[in-house]
Amino acid sequence: MGAISEISRRLAPRVTELAPGVTTVFVREALARAIAGVGPLPPAAAAADKQLEEQRGDVDRAVHEVIENHVRLAGAQGFVTNLGGLVTASVMIPANITGLALIECRMIAGIAHLRGYDLDDPRVRNAILVLLLGEDTVEEMVRQKKLPATPMALATAPAHDGALDGALSAIVASDLITKIAGKRLATSVARRVPVMGGLVGMGADGFVTWRIGRYADRELLPRNRR
Repeated sequence: MGAISEISRRLAPRVTELAPGVTTVFVREALARAIAGVGPLPPAAAAADKQLEEQRGDVDRAVHEVIENHVRLAGAQGFVTNLGGLVTASVMIPANITGLALIECRMIAGIAHLRGYDLDDPRVRNAILVLLLGEDTVEEMVRQKKLPATPMALATAPAHDGALDGALSAIVASDLITKIAGKRLATSVARRVPVMGGLVGMGADGFVTWRIGRYADRELLPRNRR
């Protein structure tokens, strides 16, 4: 676990520099609120169970609906938080990170619940955070031994390794900032045209959320529900 601890140490200052409010504590809080429910959004498990009921007990169809619903939510917040120009970036980048983190955590948690995972289990929560990184990033980091295992392996590990919690949170926080800030730079020209920046943000956030949802769908194999 020495490599993981070193990653955490190096990433933490960078996270604070780019977006002071987006820290390892923020990542855990976003996950907890996504699972418990926040504002008009009910708890992840309750929302997933509603989809399961609507799909007459078909788990795969319920998972599909959970993904589609959250893709729409991600697109909506992406539109709103990308309407402004470069002058508003200092305000809207943290808002975009917060919105996207909550929505994607909630989506993955819903999928995990439908597949029989206990959302109160810290191993499962760590797996949810790693899934936020996306399949390509996870595969590369596992290959380079920057992550100890795949999300599925983390969720089903024999025991919870508390040393991983802070390190994984730092990795995810840095990745969220990099993706959002990178998108801001890539769409800076589009944002000079009224509404265009919002449309670009809507498409980008919706697509990223869809890919993460599909990854979670493939990665979290069914477990016996108790």
